[in-house]
Amino acid sequence: MPSEKIQELLVPSAICLQLAAVDSKQVLETLAGRLYQAGYVHESFADAALQREAQMPTGLPLEGAYNAAIPHTDIEHVIKPALALATLQEPVNFQNMIEPETAVPVQLVILMALEQAKTQVEMLQEIAGVLQDAEVIDKLMRARSIPQVFEAFS
Repeated sequence: MPSEKIQELLVPSAICLQLAAVDSKQVLETLAGRLYQAGYVHESFADAALQREAQMPTGLPLEGAYNAAIPHTDIEHVIKPALALATLQEPVNFQNMIEPETAVPVQLVILMALEQAKTQVEMLQEIAGVLQDAEVIDKLMRARSIPQVFEAFS
């Protein structure tokens, strides 16, 4: 499923392929750090995203071999809209979006930094739609370069 919206907002310097992470906190801090260094978010973004994840988890069980998470936080922590993405060498647990008491082993994380509440909902729907496409997920998980990530969404 092609997605120009995702391609437009995905920040190349905030794409981490085959990230070796010990837990979801490390994944979030890494991606948020990349967005901060690139000037897309305030320094408060990482902590705010971690706090929001603790209260409203974003782990999403998918149909195929891989599960995903779509963390995000409040708009006041965002300077300009962006997405960060990580594929993980090994799964890390995120709590389930629907059943927060259940852990979801995740290997694909798309961190949203959006400055309008309305666009957050729209982008969540866009990403959720893309995540239903097993072929896109497979391409993302096999990607070993930034251009291959963008190709997966085209």
